[in-house]
Amino acid sequence: MRVVTWNLNGIRAAHRKGLTDFVRRIDADIWLFQETRALPEQMPVDWEAPEGHDVLWHPAQKKGYSGVMTCSRSGLVEVGRGIDTQLDEDHDPDGRVLHTKHGDLHCVNMYLPNGSSGLERQLYKDRWTEDMLVWSERFVDFYEPVLLCGDLNIAHTEDDIWNPSGNRRTSGFLDHEREWFSRLLDSGWHDLLRIHVGTRKGPYTWWSNRGRARELDRGWRIDYVLANATARSLFSSAEVLREGGLVVSDHAPLIVDLNL
Repeated sequence: MRVVTWNLNGIRAAHRKGLTDFVRRIDADIWLFQETRALPEQMPVDWEAPEGHDVLWHPAQKKGYSGVMTCSRSGLVEVGRGIDTQLDEDHDPDGRVLHTKHGDLHCVNMYLPNGSSGLERQLYKDRWTEDMLVWSERFVDFYEPVLLCGDLNIAHTEDDIWNPSGNRRTSGFLDHEREWFSRLLDSGWHDLLRIHVGTRKGPYTWWSNRGRARELDRGWRIDYVLANATARSLFSSAEVLREGGLVVSDHAPLIVDLNL
């Protein structure tokens, strides 16, 4: 089974830039899209869901903002939305978390808050991630396989960012964020891409539009597929298709194959 997570930076813009061609080429069973930033009725008339896939949208209440979407040709049952946090009194109004089931496989499609716009937003991100860690622990010991996938907006280690020394005070690479990520993994989650590629720089999944970051591959790895122990036992391979990040979005698709 092939699972892909991809922050599209706006599905309408991604569609104009050739998203459909990449979907056909990658040929995944399950697609987990983040930052769709659209309502279904806002999609262009020529847009079609991946062939043979059922589609479930979870848009933000605010138009043009956030939102996730899951597509599947391996069954698609909605399990829940949001992370049961008091920060989201309207039950995930930003459209950040969508939990679905595909046969025996659980997929949590997630888009963590970004704290780069100022202190208030960083504090919100910090509270949200602490709530998310507690919420996610319920899946660690599931007898069924669970994947926690998406844009987590944190580069965990110095191998996950091209310029660690220059970003020590940048949201997404703050010491306490990286420590939080370590606690998340210590709770029982497995970082499948890092397991596959080992200890080395990259591969990155997001690049700034400034300078020549994308051309020179000076990026961040902030998109992940994390697996509980059951899903880890089914893991076959993982890769980042950097070309997608240079054409369709400022993020690249992360592709994971499972023996399922």
